[in-house]
Amino acid sequence: MIEGGLPARKRRQGERAAPEHGSLHPGSSRSRTTAAVQGPAPPVRVLLADPQTVVRQGLRRILATDQAIEIVGETGDGRSAVEMAERLQPDVVVMDVALPELNGIDATRWIVQRTKRTKVLILTTVTDDMAVRRGLKAGASGYLLKAAEDLDLLKAVKAIARGASSFSPVVSQMLLRGYLGNKGGRSVEDDLALLTDREREVLQHIAEGKVNKEIAAELSISANTVETHRKRIMEKLDLHNTAALVRFAMRKRIVT
Repeated sequence: MIEGGLPARKRRQGERAAPEHGSLHPGSSRSRTTAAVQGPAPPVRVLLADPQTVVRQGLRRILATDQAIEIVGETGDGRSAVEMAERLQPDVVVMDVALPELNGIDATRWIVQRTKRTKVLILTTVTDDMAVRRGLKAGASGYLLKAAEDLDLLKAVKAIARGASSFSPVVSQMLLRGYLGNKGGRSVEDDLALLTDREREVLQHIAEGKVNKEIAAELSISANTVETHRKRIMEKLDLHNTAALVRFAMRKRIVT
């Protein structure tokens, strides 16, 4: 008998030592299981806001081709878009500029202020410098034209959900020209910025052809209050009749 028990068996050439208890090798079943527990990322939740039903249906079909995107709702006016964004808390709202009740730019401002986490992608045919600047100033994370390819829309939605920005090439060039040409003069939105949020709402309704009684019913205020807002808007903008208000609203893309 050899003191201390049997000697350890010599390891043959090329034979590996057994792993210590609890250790893992890359590619082992336990490491693969641990990685799989995390699972796929949750889908990007999207709310659609466009005045045309056929456009919303088309957007649904495009976005449904990507399993990483989920449509949580749709609406045809800006006021409902704000309410639904607050209630549903989507990751991204795909929003047109030309929306009834509340235009897409002002709706963007309200959504960004009220939801904090929801991002807005403006998807529109409106390409003028004024609309682009107002949209971005309102808090939009991207500005895409409806002429964009399907893949561009899918990429834009997912990029904005990640916290990035996305712009059509035409819009990017427009922003670059505006940046390079900005000499620190008067802002393109200074006069519109004179109005309160409520006055902007009243202005849009006036430009849509509604009378004071109709506006009062829409906004749950009195007709006298609407008239007071109308007078203040005219005073602030130095405009003197309804026709001038409508022309101003069209120029600022509050209505189209």
